[in-house]
Amino acid sequence: MAYVAGDTILDDEYNAFVNNSSSPFGYNHIAGTGSLNYGLGQTEITTVSPGNTINASQWNSLFTGLDNIANHTNQSTFVGRAVSAGDNINIASAIATDLSTLATAVAAGSTGATAKTTSSALQTVTTGSEGWDNTAFQEVSVSFSNANQMRWFFNAGGKVRITVGATAASTSAKDTAFVGLGNATGNLDIGSQSTTRSGSGHTTTTNGLANGFYDLGTGYTTLLLLTQSSYAAYNANTLKIEAKLDAAPGSATKIFVKMTASDAAADTQFTSGNTSSIPVGIKDTPKMVTTLFTINPTTAEGLSVVYTPSTTATEQNGTT
Repeated sequence: MAYVAGDTILDDEYNAFVNNSSSPFGYNHIAGTGSLNYGLGQTEITTVSPGNTINASQWNSLFTGLDNIANHTNQSTFVGRAVSAGDNINIASAIATDLSTLATAVAAGSTGATAKTTSSALQTVTTGSEGWDNTAFQEVSVSFSNANQMRWFFNAGGKVRITVGATAASTSAKDTAFVGLGNATGNLDIGSQSTTRSGSGHTTTTNGLANGFYDLGTGYTTLLLLTQSSYAAYNANTLKIEAKLDAAPGSATKIFVKMTASDAAADTQFTSGNTSSIPVGIKDTPKMVTTLFTINPTTAEGLSVVYTPSTTATEQNGTT
């Protein structure tokens, strides 16, 4: 049924506001355990038995819960509500609409949430030596205690961040080209429903940024493939970021993120006197550096508990 201000709410209607697990979703499905992209792991509200009076304290628990989730997701149209014993309980500020608004915000990954903090570097992976011929690849992983905590992390606005850099004993144009690809990637942040890139420049060969946690499977998905465009001699060189899970979303507890730098340039320039077609140091590739961070939800704006990764690891670091 459609509700308007002034309608009296019955006990079964209150219970639907609290516990509905199908659309229109109730508070517990949005803020409690939920499933997939619904749920934040907050304490759930109890329903009332059929025919029982709904107490003011029960209404206020629901109102407080709504306001807390609204505060975290930054839904500015919400206002505080409260009732006292003996009050005539009516639809307060269109609760059904409020629940729909919160469901949309959480399902999108709480993109408006600002109560978050960026971790220190959790993994820093550096290529063993300069001068690799074809590719340098590095993979890191982020694990959670269980699948629910992984969902709740991303639903609350949590993200996995990768940055890529390069280091060399002496800097050549090739080294600078790979540094530029890393700078163009910037902060690559994997969120609930999409991925963002803070950098710009070079040629975007594959744009997979529309993919987030819930779009990943157990095989690699390319999130970004950049092709170098600043130095003509190295315009075939690329930097690729991929991600995958250890199981389908909802069952997964681990996300893997892989960086692959490719040196496809033909090294045909030699120093004076080099007659054996032997590449020299100026054509060496640099050591690639992949750094892992997480952006973690906090309790600063409404949530009573938040969930963060349990461990991180370096899975691969090699060259071909």
